[in-house]
Amino acid sequence: MIRITKIFCFEAAHLLAGYEGLCKNIHGHSYRLHVTIKGLPISDETNPHDGMVIEFSGLKKIVNEFIITPFDHALILPERANKGLTEAIVQTENKTVFTSFQPTCENLLSHFAKLLINQLPSNVTLQKLKLYETATSYAEWCAEDHQTN
Repeated sequence: MIRITKIFCFEAAHLLAGYEGLCKNIHGHSYRLHVTIKGLPISDETNPHDGMVIEFSGLKKIVNEFIITPFDHALILPERANKGLTEAIVQTENKTVFTSFQPTCENLLSHFAKLLINQLPSNVTLQKLKLYETATSYAEWCAEDHQTN
């Protein structure tokens, strides 16, 4: 088994509804997302993908479609945010993503895991996601923590 990781970067703003600290204000982050998958490398000298678990470009296409394109330069708001605020933002036609959850780093990471698990080819599995919200702060999702015996 081999694990491969690809790193993605995107910019986004969010609001933590009901929060009392500095993050109660709309603010942005330069997110870094590490996506690690696991699989057996192809072992077939006649296959142009011989020795690969997955093409990095294939993984990039999936992550871009389901995470980067929707979330990059978006304002991420929980559905429970102030209705007046959300209506005003929608009227400005800004790129907005509404979530059914508080858009913390931790919750975004769980959401991203759910999105990716169903999109990966059957020969690979999602092993780990690491989402940096700042240069020194990140949340981590690991497949082993979600396996049932």
